[in-house]
Parts: sequence; C-alpha cells; structure tokens
Amino acid sequence: MTDLFLNNLMAIRPESIPADVYRHARACFLDYLACTLAGARYFSKKTTEYLDEMGAEIGVASVLGLGRKASMQTAALVNGLNAHVIELDDGHRKGALHVGATVFSALLPVAEKEGLSAQDLLYGAIIGYETTIRLACAVQPGNKLRGYHATGTCGTVGAAMGIATALHFDFNQMKSTLSAAVTSAAGVLEMQEDNADLKPLNVGRAAMDAVSAAYLGKVRFKAPNDALGGKRGFFKVMTDEPKTQFVTEFAKTSEKMMIEQAYMKSYASCRHTHPAIECALQIRKKDGFRLDAVDSIVVHTYKLAVSGHDHTEILGVSSAKMSMPYSVAVALVTGDAGLNEFSEKYVGDKEILVLAKKVSVVADDEFTALCPSKRAASMEVVCGEKIYSARVDYPKGEPENPLTDEELNQKFRALCGLDADVAEKIVKMVMKEDFAVENLVSICN
Repeated sequence: MTDLFLNNLMAIRPESIPADVYRHARACFLDYLACTLAGARYFSKKTTEYLDEMGAEIGVASVLGLGRKASMQTAALVNGLNAHVIELDDGHRKGALHVGATVFSALLPVAEKEGLSAQDLLYGAIIGYETTIRLACAVQPGNKLRGYHATGTCGTVGAAMGIATALHFDFNQMKSTLSAAVTSAAGVLEMQEDNADLKPLNVGRAAMDAVSAAYLGKVRFKAPNDALGGKRGFFKVMTDEPKTQFVTEFAKTSEKMMIEQAYMKSYASCRHTHPAIECALQIRKKDGFRLDAVDSIVVHTYKLAVSGHDHTEILGVSSAKMSMPYSVAVALVTGDAGLNEFSEKYVGDKEILVLAKKVSVVADDEFTALCPSKRAASMEVVCGEKIYSARVDYPKGEPENPLTDEELNQKFRALCGLDADVAEKIVKMVMKEDFAVENLVSICN
C-alpha cells in the first residue's frame, strides 16, 4: 500500500501540474499567511513566553509575525499554532480536516533554510495537500469517530511528504519520510473541549513532526515495508473501514487535484457552523424579522456537526468558536461572524448569550446522508406565530461557492495587520511573482 501511494504521488511531476493548480496553491498560501499573521497577534504573549522558555534566541527559520527566528521544528510548531488559532484557515469537507495550516507551517521553515524557490515551495504544497486529503478521505469518518483530529494524524504525513517533494527526494527517502511521519501521527479532538487553547497544537505538532520526519528520511533511516497497509500500520490504527482506493486509484477517486477541492473560510469558527451562520444571516435580512420576537431557533444539520458543536454554555472565545448556538446567535445579532465577533467583547455579551440558549441543534437524516458531499444546514426561527426559514448547502468558500480574488485579498488585508502598501506588496509577490522565500518572510515580519 505504501509503495503504491508513493508511486502515485511521485508520478505527479511539477511540469505536469496545470497552471490553474499552481495559481490555486498561491491563493492557499496567501490565505495561510493571513491566518498566521493574525494568529501571531492573538497568541503573541503565550508564544513569545514559549520561545523564551525553550531558549529559542537564534535560528534558521522565521516565526511569522513575531520578528524572531528559531529552529525549523520550533518555527513550524509556533507558526502552526498561530495558523489555526483564529479558526479561519482552509480545509476539506470530505477529509474533515484543515490542510494549509499544517502543510505550509512545515514547508516554510525548510524553504527558508534550504533556499528553495517559490516553484519548489508550491510544488511541495500541492503534493502535501494531495497526501493529506487523500489519507483523510481514506480514514474518515472512522478517524473522527475514534476521537482523532485528522488535521494532526493525516496532516503530519501530508506535510512531511510536501517537504520531501519540495526537496526532490528519491523513492527510498520518500518512503523513509512517510514512515517516520506515520509513527509520529497524532492529535485528539478532546483538545477543543472546555474552552481549551490546545486544539491548534494538533496543527503545530503535526508541522513540527513533519519537519523531523523529512530530515530522518533525507538521511535514509530504513523504513518498514508497509507503514500504511501493514498489520499494525496507519489504516489499522486510524479507522475501522479504510477506503484504500484513495491511496491506490488516484484517477478513479478524483478528477481534480485535491488542493483544488479545499475550502477557504469567511467566518472565524469551526467549519461545521458555517452553513448555519449563513442561514442566520439570510433570516436576519427577511422582512419583518425582529430579534426581540425570537422564541426558539432550530438548526437541522448532518450528524457529525452536532456532537461537540451544540453547547450553549459558552466558557470563552475557544468555546464560542466550537459552538453552533453561539455562532448563530452572534450572526443574528451583529450581522457577521468574523474575527471581531469571536472576541471577548462579544463572547461576554448578554444579548448574544441569551439568544444562544434558544438554539437547538438537531441531526437530520437527509443532511447526514448528503454528507460529506455536502455539508448542509437549514434553520427555523420561531417568532410567535411566524416562522422564518433558510437552507444552505454550500457555504461561502467551498469550491462550488468560492471566494473571489478580491474577497481573498480583502481577507488578507483585514487579517495581516500590516500597512496597506506592505500588504499589497505581499499579495502581488505571492500571486504573481517568483518570490524568494527569505524575502517574503522578511516583509511579513
């Protein structure tokens, strides 16, 4: 199984990848930079203290947004934490995971240290997405049902293969890298409970371990025969019913490259909440709708979106980002669900918290059957004798309803925290030029 997967991945040569796919990879990279720079500000006190405690005074790789350098592994860890903390990073609905936060957090320190070209960085990212998403599609929904966070499990392997690809490893180096990443793969979903700060660690740890795995592969640590398909391999450990065709039959499982199927986020909460948020935004605009008349709100959605996302007791910002009732309530009250609406100011707002307690989240058989091809939701808001309703099948940012170039640029400008002219320079570099990675990260800092 491992050899089949590697042969399929290595058959994707850089010159065979269409220009549109490279352009999409650039867009994913810009989205990653936006989220990471914003996350660096959000987590700055904690991550700065962490760097100080670890003695990370000098290094070869940049910690984005903090103006510091560290080892490749430490930079990957901290950038990964920052990339995911604001919950605006990209993902994949069938794989039920985030992708770019792990892949780019692992690739960027290596690219900076090794002096890789933009072309090599983007080629590595494309294969990183391909690996991550294919493995996630192969192990879901079993991986999530076992309590694993696929961003951590599959992301470790995908990010490592992205590095190995960018560094143009041979087959044996690739196999060693993949095997080292498989035994490093970890991450549990309990980290999102109880207003905990540690869910982003599933991203950062995956990126850090991916760097280590790649350099173990580079020096050719001998790999087992089949780290994926062996009797105690990845598929046996991670799920009950692996869909191994995603590893063995690329052409039959997707007409497009996986990076083209990634979604980008407009709202600063778990992706499972986004269809309901858009239902709320639609209902808010309906004639005659009044917040003070709301008696109850019912969200119908797919089963996997209910558990862990239906809580009405909001313990803080992290708790709010995982709560569909809060996400719906803040959207109804403010007309938005961006980074600002998931800040302490709004998370403590009594009107929003009271409204959130009126929200029930129900698993719907129709939507469960549609998932993961569609992650849909409908909503009914009861106001006395009047009922307002809405349904959303593809929230903003899905491949079927993508962000426009201008919307992506606006997202970057809004999140990056940089002067307008600097932000515009970065957008131009990433989207149009053969940039030097060292120069780009210097400008970001």
